[in-house]
Amino acid sequence: MKFLDQAKIWLKAGDGGNGCVAFRRERFIEFGGPWGGNGGKGGDVVVEAVENLNTLIDYRYAQHFKAGRAGDGAGKDMTGAGGDDLVLKVPVGTEILAEDKETVLADLSTPGQRVTLCHGGRGGFGNAHYKSSTNRAPRRADPGTLGEERWVWLRLKLIADAGLIGLPNAGKSTFLAATSAAKPKIADYPFTTLNPQLGVVRIGETSEFVLADIPGLIEGAHEGVGLGDRFLGHVERCAVLLHLVDGTQAGVTEAYRTVRAELEAYGGGLAEKPEVVALNKADAIEPRALAARRTALSRAAGRPVLVLSGVTGAGKDEVLRALWLAIATARGRDAA
Repeated sequence: MKFLDQAKIWLKAGDGGNGCVAFRRERFIEFGGPWGGNGGKGGDVVVEAVENLNTLIDYRYAQHFKAGRAGDGAGKDMTGAGGDDLVLKVPVGTEILAEDKETVLADLSTPGQRVTLCHGGRGGFGNAHYKSSTNRAPRRADPGTLGEERWVWLRLKLIADAGLIGLPNAGKSTFLAATSAAKPKIADYPFTTLNPQLGVVRIGETSEFVLADIPGLIEGAHEGVGLGDRFLGHVERCAVLLHLVDGTQAGVTEAYRTVRAELEAYGGGLAEKPEVVALNKADAIEPRALAARRTALSRAAGRPVLVLSGVTGAGKDEVLRALWLAIATARGRDAA
């Protein structure tokens, strides 16, 4: 299934039904009076977050959605039928933005959460509504009001506990494959990962967390260079970021600062999130060079740097324990 995390759609609630002008005409009933019913209420447009969905591909080709129109009023003081509500199902973690793409209308972060985006039109009154002691035979009936309509943006932000960040070819996909059952594409060229990937990482027998891998960042990503920084939205909900740095390159500090600069430029609180820094591909580095690069990276990051190899698995458990401790602290869980 193709991954799609943004979609623009047009929504239209149902129009209200028209009121009816009618009079009661029955044998032996003189001056039966007004008998026209009201129109029904138009259907609403509702968006619901559901499980087992992980993409917005359903809204790639169908972009216009209308709720049901209400029925008109009828004689015998009968109210028109209400219009059917339209329920659009989206993945958990979907944000709904106004047409300006900045105003957040709703954030559906839990399964079953619902929000009404467009309200159906009100039904018009029939002439029975207007009868009074001074107006015994009203001939007035109102039309139903129009349902609300609007353009909205749907933006999916994956629900994950930890997020993988780093330059292209830092070994993020290899680490995800080595620690979970996910099967991301792995190759020896940059930008192997084109779409976010999720994997469930198990710690011991009872603990687990969700790890998200996003396409690599390069300098100028916030200006659209490379794949840009659009996918950073998928790690906004994470409790901790795992920053992988390719240890086989000489400029490990420059690589670290490049990604950190892109986090600062993106905003969204990513630069303030807890961070675990790890020097990857330790199996391909000489011990002396590894120690020197680890020291330099630790000085640049201002925190201890872990060492691992996604290929051999060396240091993997230590990194996972550090991630789980940060997640447990942020989520208020028991880290034992």
